[in-house]
Parts: sequence; C-alpha cells; structure tokens
Amino acid sequence: MAGNEKTTVFDASELKKQNILNMVRSALPIIGLLAVFFIFNILTKGSMWSSRKLILNQVYVVLISATGVFFIMTMGGLDFSQGSIMGIASIVVCKLSGVNMALAVIGGIVAGAAIGAFNGFFYVNRKIKSFIVTICTMFLFRGFIKYMASNSPVAANMAVYDYDTTGVKLGITVAVLVIGFVVFRYTKFGIYLKAIGAGEKAAKFAGIRTERMKFLIYVLAGAITGLAAFINIVKNGSATANVGSQLETQILIALVLGGMPISGGAKVRFENIIVGSLLYIVLNNGLTMMGLTTQAMQLIQGVVFLIFVAVFADRQSLSVIK
Repeated sequence: MAGNEKTTVFDASELKKQNILNMVRSALPIIGLLAVFFIFNILTKGSMWSSRKLILNQVYVVLISATGVFFIMTMGGLDFSQGSIMGIASIVVCKLSGVNMALAVIGGIVAGAAIGAFNGFFYVNRKIKSFIVTICTMFLFRGFIKYMASNSPVAANMAVYDYDTTGVKLGITVAVLVIGFVVFRYTKFGIYLKAIGAGEKAAKFAGIRTERMKFLIYVLAGAITGLAAFINIVKNGSATANVGSQLETQILIALVLGGMPISGGAKVRFENIIVGSLLYIVLNNGLTMMGLTTQAMQLIQGVVFLIFVAVFADRQSLSVIK
C-alpha cells in the first residue's frame, strides 16, 4: 500500500511539473513578443512605437498566408512553395486587374488553389513527402515567375491603389483569421486536422478520410495565399521577378516563433499564427532600424529560430513529418 501511495504522489508531482512546463511554453511566445518590442523600442529611442503602422502594414500578407500553412503543419505536413504561389497569384492579379477588380481577386485565389491542388496531387496520390513535393514546386513555379517578369515588372491597373487602405487590408486579414479560428476551433475540421497530425493511421481507423482531407488542405492553403497576393499587389502595384521570394521561410519562422510544433498534432494553437507573425515582423523591423547588416540580421534570426525550435519541438513526433 505504501508503495502505491508513493507512486501516486510521484505521478501527481510529475503531472504538475508537466502542466507548469506546458503553461510556460504557451506563454513564451507572447512574453517574447512583448520583450522584443520593448527592447527594440528602447534601443531605437522610441522609433519602434512610432513605426507601428508600418509594422501592421507589413504583417498582413504574412498573417494571411501563414493561416493556410498553419493548417498544413497541424496535420504534420510542410509547404515550401508559398513564395512561388504568391508570385504566380500576384502576376494573375496584375493581369486581371485591368479587366475587373473582383475578377482579379478571384483569379488570384483560383491560381493559388490550382498550385495547391498540384502539390496535393503528388503528395496524396503519388505518395511523395510534402517537403519534397513543395520544394520541387517552389523551383518550378519560381522559374515561371522569372520568365514572366524578368524583363520588366508586371504592372497592375492603377485602380488597385484605391484599395490600399487600412480598412481594406485589415478587414480582409481579420476576416480570414476569424473564419479560420471559428472553423478550426468549433468544427470537425480542426479536430480532423489535429487527429491526422497526431497519428494518421489512428485517424483512418476513426473513420476520417485522411487522403481527401490532406488534398483539400493544400488546395485551401494555396487559395488563401492567392488572396494574400491581392493584398501584396494593393501595396506594391506590380509583380517583379522576386515577388514572393522567401515568403515560405518567413511563414515557417513566424509559426515556429509563435510556438507552433513542427510536427503538428494536438498541441497546436490558432494563436500561434498571430503572435508568431507579429513577433517575426517586429524582430525583423527592429534589427533593420538598428542598422545591422543583412548577414548580422540573418545570424540573429537564425539563433532565435533555433532556440524556439528547441523549446517547441516534439522530439517524439519529428520522425513522422509527412
């Protein structure tokens, strides 16, 4: 009996420690965001606070695009083609903006969804790992972007600048986040995603149509980034040969900084998108305001990224990234 009592006390103590550790992990991204903002605000003598509108203007595209990748990572997949999706969709938006602005928005979404379907087909039907498929897609469509915009930028109709307002950009971003949050938190969609991320075989036995779900998620992620392309063109007015370059890296870093487990599963939180995107943009802007070189910025960002990966990586699940 005494032995059983000791075991029970030991188990309760370990559970308490685990709960405290989980709480610290959940709070760390928010603490990091506040700490980074205040530190850079001091180092830049208040410039960080005065540039808050610029920070918000930069975060819209990352926030929207990261929402789709968040769904992919929740089910244990990866997507390195987001920059190329952004590039192709931006060119489509520019081309169609001269015809009709609503058509331009729809065209960008359809273009993104089509590339997402391309990824999903090879991932689901040809059984190729997600990171391999999307790396190939990244280079493939980056080549198309270079071809279409290498001589000169693809300019949009001047009417796009009419939509370059905080109301439009913030409204679209909030709408995507609110819909994504409600669907993820309060419908079977989110439950299925986390179930696939936690264990695909178990999800299949539970009756979830995992193959169809995975394909649709890649289509959805592409469509969301296609919508973000409209915001990108509204801000810039044209698509250059480098449009969308490094977006996939920005999204991955932002989600990990927000506390997103690389392998997905039940531990993901929708707040990872918002906190991580803001943290990444604040960190990037703060380093820029301090006048650091690109090499120094990349070094610091890499160190911060490694620290967050070490804190949030689920080492028991890293081997099952799909």
